[in-house]
Amino acid sequence: MPKVLPSKDILPLSEFRSHTADFVKKVKETGRPVILTQHGRSAAVLMDVGEYEALLEKIDLLQDIQIAEKQISKGEGIPHSKAKTRVLSRLRK
Repeated sequence: MPKVLPSKDILPLSEFRSHTADFVKKVKETGRPVILTQHGRSAAVLMDVGEYEALLEKIDLLQDIQIAEKQISKGEGIPHSKAKTRVLSRLRK
């Protein structure tokens, strides 16, 4: 996901309400999220759907890695050769 540019991507909710279609178009074109403020504080984030889906996939992968690291630290892992054999046998079915 592209970096948020504070000078361009942090806007008041009132401005978003007035120009919703323009902001949605901007997010789609740039891929950058827009941070909306209300009463001077961050209130919501508008982001491209594709970027959101990619973010969710990254989170899922990171959670899987965390689980795997905990399992390995507890000695619950299996050797690579055994894992490879299991995966290949499932693919052949």
